[in-house]
Amino acid sequence: MVSIRGATTIDRDIPEELLSGTTELLKDIITVNKLDLNKINAIFFTCTQDLISAYPAKAARDMGITQSSLMCLQEMYVENSLAKCIRVCIFYDDDHISDHVKHVYLKNALFLRPDLSK
Repeated sequence: MVSIRGATTIDRDIPEELLSGTTELLKDIITVNKLDLNKINAIFFTCTQDLISAYPAKAARDMGITQSSLMCLQEMYVENSLAKCIRVCIFYDDDHISDHVKHVYLKNALFLRPDLSK
């Protein structure tokens, strides 16, 4: 099993933006890593405390990820941390991609892990 990380930010805490931002992030991760949806064991989502309008897991369900365990959590608050940020960790059942995993960071989340994002 491998884990694949990613994060993005949105401008406004409204359901449409939260879900579209999450969808964009998941689609990018799935595309660049050539993931098979049936091999996704679980996805953990975190949102900063300023995002309360929707569950990001709904975006995954709407994309057809229906057999995986999904968990939504609140990111711990750290002073001066990135606002309106959605983070994901995908647990994927295929050790063959472990050396080729591409983590995806979008928008203002790019600075979180510049060593991992391309």
